[in-house]
Amino acid sequence: MKEVLIKEHERIDDLQCKGLKIIQNPKGFCFGIDAVLLSNFCEISKNALVVDLGTGTGIIPILIAGKSRAKKIYGIEIQNEVADMANRSVKLNNLEDRVKILNEDLKNTLSFIDVNSVDVVTSNPPYMNAKSGLKNPEDSKAISRHEIKCTLEDIIYTASRLLKHNGHFYLVHRPQRLVDIMCLCRQYKLEPKKIRFIHPNKNKKSNLLLLKCIKAAKPELKFMKPLYVYNEEGSYTDEVYEIYGKESIEK
Repeated sequence: MKEVLIKEHERIDDLQCKGLKIIQNPKGFCFGIDAVLLSNFCEISKNALVVDLGTGTGIIPILIAGKSRAKKIYGIEIQNEVADMANRSVKLNNLEDRVKILNEDLKNTLSFIDVNSVDVVTSNPPYMNAKSGLKNPEDSKAISRHEIKCTLEDIIYTASRLLKHNGHFYLVHRPQRLVDIMCLCRQYKLEPKKIRFIHPNKNKKSNLLLLKCIKAAKPELKFMKPLYVYNEEGSYTDEVYEIYGKESIEK
């Protein structure tokens, strides 16, 4: 790995995936289990072109690079400091030939990547609308959590325009937004094909969902078995440990 500049308050975390690491700032918005679950949920073919919309610190492109044989992975991030951190993580892992971070508004992605040219689009977007509990609209955490710089429709529209016919779109989001998600996906010709609900444990309702859509596909939605994060003893389930990596998830 290359030596890269680590700024004040930043740290390097081990991703427990083929020696990959990531730079994070605990005072900002660090990645969570949702990003890791999404990267594991994706099916990426050899030599695929992948775009991650709202990439944050680059966690999803870096994990996809480690877990797949994708040829090129773009991460789109509007926040300057966060995109800079993602770029340094790419360099730290010697992934410059496969992963490229674009410090751009995702609504401008089509100015940099051709329409109908992408095999896979992923997104772990802000879950809450701009008016939901918003305190500081310019705060990095607020931008990561609220639809300030982009909306759910912006993401789904951009994904549809980028994808080839039969290209795949993978999304992690909140179940309470499911109707909005399904309506927008259908509107922009992204047919929902596979859904999985994530629960804190067997006794609690789902707080996350993973969705796979295929562009211009025929209707038929498969419901996967639920994923439970914690077992009855309060420890992570075996499946979560397998996906995430025990040492990483306990940090």
